[in-house]
Amino acid sequence: MTNEFTFKRILLAVVVLLASWLRPCHAEPLAITPFYTFNQSPLVQIYGLPAAESAVVQPAGKAWTLLSVDVANSYLKRETARESLLLDGEGERITLALRYGVAQRGELGMDLPLIAYNGGIFDGFIEDWHEFFGLPQGQRPDAPKGQLRFQYEKDGRQRLDMERDGLHIGDLRFSGAWQLYHGGGANPAALALRTSLKLPTGSSSRLTGSGSTDLALWLTGSSDYAFPGQWGHATVFAAAGGLAMTDGQVLKEQHKNLAGFGTVGLGWSPSDSFALKAQLSGHSAFFRASAFSELSSGAMQVIFGGTVAFSPRTTLDIALSEDVTVGASPDVALHLGLGHQF
Repeated sequence: MTNEFTFKRILLAVVVLLASWLRPCHAEPLAITPFYTFNQSPLVQIYGLPAAESAVVQPAGKAWTLLSVDVANSYLKRETARESLLLDGEGERITLALRYGVAQRGELGMDLPLIAYNGGIFDGFIEDWHEFFGLPQGQRPDAPKGQLRFQYEKDGRQRLDMERDGLHIGDLRFSGAWQLYHGGGANPAALALRTSLKLPTGSSSRLTGSGSTDLALWLTGSSDYAFPGQWGHATVFAAAGGLAMTDGQVLKEQHKNLAGFGTVGLGWSPSDSFALKAQLSGHSAFFRASAFSELSSGAMQVIFGGTVAFSPRTTLDIALSEDVTVGASPDVALHLGLGHQF
């Protein structure tokens, strides 16, 4: 309870601080990039699934930093004669990311995540959200409120049982990128090859790490279109790639070593200080040999929100995600991403 209360105070302080900085920004056109987030399921976010990221790498000698917060609420209960699965709880992932431009077209980076689990504060909000939009509630209204329990049993053997809250370091990631194409201008057509290496620095027993070493490789591209008059500009973006994973410690007998992933989205910036964005992100299954599609099938999420520019170099992303493939990703997740370029 203390860790949960502390995290809420930190999150509130960050929001208040950001609000005090908020002011209109009139400068060069606002760059529209994918939200820096991915599936926050407790059984997926521990692996090396990457965010799509920008199709434009950092210029040589320039650095970009990001402080992101992802809050994801999950409730899933399934049972057959051979298997039972319960995912009930809330996870918070705080990521400090750094990207630095090297040479003429290269970029190096690092992500340091902190991961917390608790019983959650958004159970009631999510039920109201689903009711307002006419979305299926499933078994959520009858579930205990404020419970933390991630449990999986198969053939009479407990393969996952985690109910300890707390805030801990996750798996460290190193990244690199190479600019394959850049059309020039403020918001050009661009294509980049990106890669990331995730190391097992977190704890698999606490679900802050997978116990595996993961390598991701993907292409990310974007194209920008200016509108006449005062209508601003729009950007379409997409990414696709693959993820190779060593044998981890979470559901190790059913874990798959290869996965594919992709993102497609668009954004519209009517002014230099604001943009609306939406994207569809998905990936193939991370597990096999289960009757539950939430484990043995892929996942897809729709993520929507916007970007606010506090200054020409400082932006804030605010987004919500909803699971398109029900159960394979959290019901609702909140994403905040504060970025600054040096």
